[in-house]
Amino acid sequence: MKNISILGSSGSIGTQALELISKTKNEFKVCGLSVHSNTELLKKQIIKFKPSVVSVFDKENTEKLQKWCNDKKLKIKVYCGKEGLNKVATIKAADMVLSSVVGSIGLEPLLAAIDSGKDVAIANKEALVMAGNIIMKKAKEKGVAVLPVDSEHSAIFQCIGKENKKSIKRILLTASGGPFYKSNKNFKDITVEDALAHPTWKMGKKITVDSATLMNKGLEAIEASVLFDIPIDKIDIIIHPQSVVHSMVEFNDGCVMAQLSNPDMTLPIQYALSYPNRTNCYIKRLDLTEVSKLEFFKPDFKKFKCLNIAYKCAKVGGTMTAVMSAANEIAVKYFLDGKIGFDMIPVVVEKVINKHKVIKTKDLSKYVKADLWARQQAENVIKNLI
Repeated sequence: MKNISILGSSGSIGTQALELISKTKNEFKVCGLSVHSNTELLKKQIIKFKPSVVSVFDKENTEKLQKWCNDKKLKIKVYCGKEGLNKVATIKAADMVLSSVVGSIGLEPLLAAIDSGKDVAIANKEALVMAGNIIMKKAKEKGVAVLPVDSEHSAIFQCIGKENKKSIKRILLTASGGPFYKSNKNFKDITVEDALAHPTWKMGKKITVDSATLMNKGLEAIEASVLFDIPIDKIDIIIHPQSVVHSMVEFNDGCVMAQLSNPDMTLPIQYALSYPNRTNCYIKRLDLTEVSKLEFFKPDFKKFKCLNIAYKCAKVGGTMTAVMSAANEIAVKYFLDGKIGFDMIPVVVEKVINKHKVIKTKDLSKYVKADLWARQQAENVIKNLI
């Protein structure tokens, strides 16, 4: 039995992971859970999975939840804030930590988990974009596995297998295209509801908006570059509306390996948690005769400016990707709050990166400082726009 600690148990990946765990007998035990503020859901998870440590981000909710646990005579310690995330990430009983929080806040607990010798299943792309080289170097030093949970990176991981990295010609990263790939709608007129109507995947709001701007695919390209130590110019995006081919790897001899399955995040979550074993999964099996056709198109870098920005920042490297990711987080938040238009997201990001003086360093504090700087700059840019 593998003991699992989950950072972000109230989010899309976290809840799907727990659903998977509940349906598998004697394979996993939950020992730690963290949420930002959804304590009502966390209470249900506590009753069902009986973790020994949980975390809530704000102090007031932490105190209320600790009292609730005490009243229920549950021997559970409730922590709060960043300290709480780190406690859940480093709990001694955990064999693996699933990092499914959204944003750069996941960086510190991720590194803490690796430092304490835990294998990590990672669905927090912002942490890898922000300081991926530091994360992977630390994992190598500690001898722990970093297993991708995103369906695309799980596919790449499976396709590469034990192949020599030098034999890889390029990575073909697939994208559904989001709701606007074939749309002629003016980006100025796109509402929050429009942007959240993803045609294939059910995800959290921030990731769904990133998928609509294709920034998500830019972040994933950077993530793939870091995870597999492949130059960004060897990673190509391909629009694949059916979301059946989750990504491909082309080798020097012309062979292309692909991983296919019905679009369901349960499979990559299970693969990461169960690795290196493959166990039975309850998702619908792929029937290609039902799918009928698989389509592939080139992305439009002019229409989806965020994708172009991401590649540009990846080529610059250093602190630039951290700045881009942080600025995007702020811009997406303001869009979701109805304060800026969908078309302004890349405008905000580009204005911030154009102000940044890149630092290339192995000092983690510099990346954290660049992230904080970018957030403040994005706030300032937005104030001048509205």
